[in-house]
Order: sequence, then C-alpha cells, then structure tokens
Amino acid sequence: MLIAGFPAGALAANCYLVAPAAGEECVIIDPGQDAAQGVEDTIARHRLKPVAVLLTHGHFDHVASVVPVCGAHGVPAWVHPDDREMMRDPEKAFGRALGTPLLGGLTVGEPDDVRELSDGAALRLAGLDFTVSHAPGHTKGSVTFGTPENSGNGTPVPPVLFSGDLLFAGSIGRTDLPGGSHEEILRSLTRVCLPLDDATVVLSGHGPQTTIGQERTANPFLRQLAAGGGGTPQDAPRRGM
Repeated sequence: MLIAGFPAGALAANCYLVAPAAGEECVIIDPGQDAAQGVEDTIARHRLKPVAVLLTHGHFDHVASVVPVCGAHGVPAWVHPDDREMMRDPEKAFGRALGTPLLGGLTVGEPDDVRELSDGAALRLAGLDFTVSHAPGHTKGSVTFGTPENSGNGTPVPPVLFSGDLLFAGSIGRTDLPGGSHEEILRSLTRVCLPLDDATVVLSGHGPQTTIGQERTANPFLRQLAAGGGGTPQDAPRRGM
C-alpha cells in the first residue's frame, strides 16, 4: 500500500493520498487549507488517479481544498452528516456569524457530489477497504478510517488508522470549540482506539505518525483509559484546530 502524506496550511494539517501502489487509483484524505497544489504534485509524482476524497471532520484546516480537488478530478467527497454544515460554512466551527472573515478569507463550500458517512460503514475505494468509525468529541461528526492488515506481495503491512483529530502522538484532539466534548472524546477513544492491535499505525491529522501500542503506554489520555481509570488529565496538551 502506498501512503503519501504532507502537512499543509497555517495549522500544518496532514493530507494523505492512499493507493494500492504507484500508478493506480487513490483516495485523498483531508485536503485542507492550501493543500491543492500538494495534492497535484503527489498525484504527478506517483502517477495516481483519484477516485474519492474522505474527510475525517469538517474543520477548515481539513476541508478547505475539497472543492478545487474534487472539481479538478470529478470525484465525490465523503463526510459525516453532523459535520457537513461546517464544510459549507467553516465559521460555524468557531461559533462566528456567517460572513465573519476567517484567516484572511477562504474559498470553501461543497463539491458537486457529497456522500455521507455512517458509523461502521465499509467503503471499497481504489481497490482498498476502509472501515468508518464515528468518533465524536473533537467535533460532532468526527470519524476515523481504518484499513486492515494486508499481506500485499508477501510483505506484511500493519493495519492503519487515519485518526483525524481524535488521537495524536502523545495527545488527543481539543474539545473547546463548538461541537466538542471532553466526555465524548474519551468515549470515542475507548471505543475506537483501545480495541485496536498495538501494531496499528496511527496517521493523525497533525504531527508525526505513531502506533496504538506506543500511545497505549505513553499517551497520558490513552494510558489512563487503558487502565480503566477516570480522572483523565484535562490539562494535558491537546492538538488540532
């Protein structure tokens, strides 16, 4: 499996292109602010053909380039219905009134073809299997995308979790913006992340990759949840817009 990722925009949100191999169809995950050129460069470098855009949530740093990317390649965008309105109007993420300037202005909206995600959905795209898990807490419509372990051409490929702004290396998503909830994100981490195999590679919305095993032992939030304890550290560092 080919995974090519790069950070984009003022908040360095990670955009990923995922394909079975170079020269094949691909899926684009979270084309956010200023990501369109990076997407085109990655497509050209690996000779890829996009078939869909997948969105982990509706914050502008993850969706701001969805219209030009989908338009350039004639592909649909998939988003959870609870965050679809933020894709149309990113100012809702801040609780601002429509028309309030946002980071100097953004070209946002919906592409021509929008499809809605649901918890537990199994997507077969670009010859790859993705499992959707609804994981509210950072936003109401946050989701993760999981891929199974794959033996490929005899070379084992561990399972991968595209975690969006749910789980990061050493941290979790912030919950202080409209639609966020500390209690919900803890439930999502317990339900979505803790059951995964330690070898699962976590590719998050910001920052470096990690594994579930690493986070189970080093992440203060996941460590306490794995121990079955309450009192999770609300003052520990958070990430995400």
